[in-house]
Amino acid sequence: MINFYKYLPVSKEDESWGLTVLNAGCTHIEATNVYPFKNHPAHHNFNWNSWRVLQEYQIIYITNGQGIFESESIKQIEIKAGTIILLFPNEKHRYKPDNRTGWNEYWVGIKGDIVDNLHHSGYLNPEHPCLYIGFNESIFNIYNLIIEKTKEEKPGYQPLISGAVLHLIGSCHAAMKQSTTENKEEETIINQSRLLFRSNISNSYSPQQAAQDLNVGYSWFRKLFKNYTGLSPGQYFLQLKIEKAKEMLCNSNTPIKEISIDLNFDSSFYFSKIFKEKTGLKPTEYRKRSQDVLLIV
Repeated sequence: MINFYKYLPVSKEDESWGLTVLNAGCTHIEATNVYPFKNHPAHHNFNWNSWRVLQEYQIIYITNGQGIFESESIKQIEIKAGTIILLFPNEKHRYKPDNRTGWNEYWVGIKGDIVDNLHHSGYLNPEHPCLYIGFNESIFNIYNLIIEKTKEEKPGYQPLISGAVLHLIGSCHAAMKQSTTENKEEETIINQSRLLFRSNISNSYSPQQAAQDLNVGYSWFRKLFKNYTGLSPGQYFLQLKIEKAKEMLCNSNTPIKEISIDLNFDSSFYFSKIFKEKTGLKPTEYRKRSQDVLLIV
């Protein structure tokens, strides 16, 4: 997981959509690390002792680790991986990861009439700010989409990511509704493992480590995963890396060697070999073909 965050300018035209994104990012906090990082703007920085009040909503997804949360509406509660934390304007709050585990967090800050209406209608409730949705791959993907479009800041990106945020809120609401029905333990493990693989796409991580993190035996996990997905955990993880590499080859001029390092391949030679096996093209050929298609369009 690569740490990233960005605070965004908002125009009057953007505001007229009724929902705007003010900031977005993802952070990996190691055990015992200081939290939060000190280089956020002053109005967003805080520590456990000083609390904080924002003039915006934030939707935070904790995908790994655990911690605690407290606000003026609720007493201190424990946060576990798979929890959405909602922050509300003018609501005093504080939260932090456990020093023993750290955590991974994805977040987006928003404002606008649409989210105000959701708040006033009770869909978003300060008295219930922590929603356990589990390890939801589709919600994880929405956060990644928002972050990727935020990095690019291409013309018209604000309405695009604002629409993605509305999709995010709807998906969280649906996940909460569905969680009231009994889920199979096996399906939960598969969903957890998918999120672990996606969260660690840039790290030195393995299917064996995923099984260990899930407290299950590797042989059983491998068989279960293949039954559900049609791929072994190793092949699934590798395919995620190849899809990410395709995206990087199409959308940036990042050197092949740097892409192989970012995705934690043993070498650029090995990356190129595996990429060709999976796509039929060398990375350089794939990049050229994607650029040629853009020129034609």
